Amino acid sequence: MPARKVGFIGLGNMGRPMAVNLLNAGADLMVHNRSQEVVHALADMGAEAATSVAQVASGSDLVLVCLPNEETCERILMGEEGVFANTKSGTIVVDHSTVSVGLSRTAAKRAQERGTQFLDAPISGGPDGAKAGTLSIMVGGDEDAFENARAEFEMMGANVVRFGASGAGTAMKLINQLLTCVHTVAAAEAFNLANTAGVDIRKATDLLQKSFGGSTMVGRSGPITADRDFENSGAAMRNLIKDIGIIMSMADEMGLAMPTGRAAAGILYEGRDSGLSDLDIAATIIPIEKRSGR
Repeated sequence: MPARKVGFIGLGNMGRPMAVNLLNAGADLMVHNRSQEVVHALADMGAEAATSVAQVASGSDLVLVCLPNEETCERILMGEEGVFANTKSGTIVVDHSTVSVGLSRTAAKRAQERGTQFLDAPISGGPDGAKAGTLSIMVGGDEDAFENARAEFEMMGANVVRFGASGAGTAMKLINQLLTCVHTVAAAEAFNLANTAGVDIRKATDLLQKSFGGSTMVGRSGPITADRDFENSGAAMRNLIKDIGIIMSMADEMGLAMPTGRAAAGILYEGRDSGLSDLDIAATIIPIEKRSGR
């Protein structure tokens, strides 16, 4: 039985290594990206190059998208030239982007109208996890569709979990991103305290990772902060700024108190307003330093 055709749309910092892992695992892969340079690079590795979203959607049995923001995701999935307008019956469409629960549920409804299936399957692990194939993939949608797509998920991720019906995967990702935002800002605040008190950040990071105060964000941001190596990051602050905006809107809709989330949002928005959006998320220390008069 021939391997099914897998389509991948969106070959950015996360999408490209995910597509490479699919290729390395033997997937029959077709790829598309707004910038064609990365498409040609993957074609040299054995992928089929596509020049449009419609070509991928109409020619694939499983379509994966990994896009930078909600507006782009909505257009690529549901626009006139988008995925759902061009898929054949029975196709499984998977969205790996971080978007709102509402958009994921709308996409699931549109898929049903088109005779296709939809899974919201956002990812966590950053570019390093994408390269290593160790991503966490949080899935919402029909269980049979999930099991059908599981083999491809496991080519890209080490922690693949279905959380429930459509929107559940996206909700889980937003829970993860809330903690990521809060922990990133908390780590930056702690490192500002360390700098001011004359404590070496590298030594502090090592100790904290063996103590109750440690976290993933302390571990990854400590060396970056010590070196002030905020440029050319695969984990830019703009991503957390986008995500915290979605999370705060969701909290407002649900009437939830979100005190630490709102505090983190305030620091992230200060970073945005200071022109820091393209810097690494560890650069959240800069608005904290500014507040501290440093």
